[in-house]
Amino acid sequence: MHRYRSHTCAALTAADAGGSVRLSGWVHRIRDHGGLLFIDLRDHYGITQCVVDPDSPAFSDAEKVRAEWVIRVDGEVKLRGADAVNPNLPTGEIEVFIREIEVLSSAKELPLPVFGEPDYPEDVRLRYRFLDLRRETLHANIVKRSQIIAEMRRRMTDSGFAEYSTPILTASSPEGARDFLVPSRIHPGKFFALPQAPQQYKQLLMVAGFDRYFQIAPCFRDEDPRADRLPGEFYQLDLEMSFVTQEDVWDTMEPIITGVFEAFADGKAVTKQWPRIPYDVAIRKYGSDKPDLRNPIEMQAVTEHFAGSGFKVFANLIAADPKTEVWAIPAKTGGSRAFCDRMNAWAQQQGQPGLGYIFWRKEGDVLEGAGPIAKNIGPERTEAIRTQLGLDDGDAAFFVAGDPTKFYKFAGEARTKAGTDLELVDTERFELCWIVDFPFYEWNEDEKRIDFAHNPFSMPQGGLETLRTTNDPLTIKAYQYDAVCNGFEIASGSVRNQEPDTMVAAFELTGTGREEVEERFGGLYRAFQYGAPPHGGAAFGLDRIVMLLCGVQNLREITLFPMNQQAEDLLMGAPSTASAKQLRELHIRLNLSDKK
Repeated sequence: MHRYRSHTCAALTAADAGGSVRLSGWVHRIRDHGGLLFIDLRDHYGITQCVVDPDSPAFSDAEKVRAEWVIRVDGEVKLRGADAVNPNLPTGEIEVFIREIEVLSSAKELPLPVFGEPDYPEDVRLRYRFLDLRRETLHANIVKRSQIIAEMRRRMTDSGFAEYSTPILTASSPEGARDFLVPSRIHPGKFFALPQAPQQYKQLLMVAGFDRYFQIAPCFRDEDPRADRLPGEFYQLDLEMSFVTQEDVWDTMEPIITGVFEAFADGKAVTKQWPRIPYDVAIRKYGSDKPDLRNPIEMQAVTEHFAGSGFKVFANLIAADPKTEVWAIPAKTGGSRAFCDRMNAWAQQQGQPGLGYIFWRKEGDVLEGAGPIAKNIGPERTEAIRTQLGLDDGDAAFFVAGDPTKFYKFAGEARTKAGTDLELVDTERFELCWIVDFPFYEWNEDEKRIDFAHNPFSMPQGGLETLRTTNDPLTIKAYQYDAVCNGFEIASGSVRNQEPDTMVAAFELTGTGREEVEERFGGLYRAFQYGAPPHGGAAFGLDRIVMLLCGVQNLREITLFPMNQQAEDLLMGAPSTASAKQLRELHIRLNLSDKK
């Protein structure tokens, strides 16, 4: 028999009854039932219930073991009684009667419990992550993560992609965040950067003639942590394709990602054909470029019904500024004064003056609008709004007015709030879509200049001619797109700009001249001089996809060894100070502030 085990702790079934077995694992739980000791033995694969009675030569050893000790047991497999079968365990029909116990490793008193998974302070969980990872839910999430990656690799390979690894030590690149810099010992005063993404390298692969690339790529960004983005590093399914339009990228990746979701959806429905929603439409309908389509609420402009009306707050805004619009947030089943008042109070908590509303109710056989706005604009305008929004008895509408560029985010949050509180959101679905036609540029208010809205390597719609002839660069759209699922951006991509003159012209509108482009992106710029195919791609956020499929709200619940909210690794003690010798070798002298 093997030194440690003949079976894993999930392998034994009724068919093994009567056999002798050897198991090894962690003591998950010990129960004393009137002299009988029950030991739930756990390994990576599952749990087996083991039993020892006072007549067993192993009883005295069994009395000594404690939670999370690592032990080996030898024993006989027996069927459980019908009333003792545990249908929730693969091994629930049997138990192992212990003949011999060997302690392989004892454990100190635990700083956090493994059995039962009670809530525990995050700093303790992260400092003792090796114990935290023994917890069933977290352990299962990590296993699922590995399975999802394997499924992605299989589907990408089956679709004609090949996996290539790109460098980790590279040059700084403008991906929209701070770089992690790595000082060079051999080249004093110079620094490598950890890649924010393999963007330039994957484009160079296309120039080099590799047709379909993918990689489960580590990416490094010196950003502040938040729930849907870990500090320091994250992983993405990175891909690039040659001789493609953006429609080719969508048509290729939709079935791959849909298939991955279906494989791990646990019965939830998954979108088969992803809607392709222009950015401008998404903003007006949902108040967000990453809309949760499980929420059926779609906003509409109702400006005309308030122009010249008796509701002077809105009417005066409309008369004073042609940019003013009034947006309605229809809320099916929200037609009670109590709910409307709660929404209004919530808006005030968000720093808004309030949230106007109308709710509809029947008075006898007459359906009429109620609330201050309805009284001010009159029954005719109130009915026109109801008809436009398709509302009925027991429904409500909320209203936001002003310049949409300033209020759309709040309107989107109000849509989310109403849909969630009214339980209109179908939580048993994964709703995927593409958001397309993003603006190529945006206004940088801090620096008072035009800047790239997304990826600077994207192709502007209309190409070089549009860049040279446009009067307003902020109106230019890009061949750029995001994939969204249930309110989370899970991918970003574009058709790339592979024409050197177009690349330079695009940067010039942001105030970056040809010489700086050649200096900062010399490799890519040079490559485009020697025959670059049209190409495009995307990067799918692996961590967010796993988070969605595991049904958790925090990326720390699907990551092996994450940092805390202060970007510290409490387990390994990173970041840490460097020795004087290390600093001398790197030609670095510290100039630290006395302030802490």
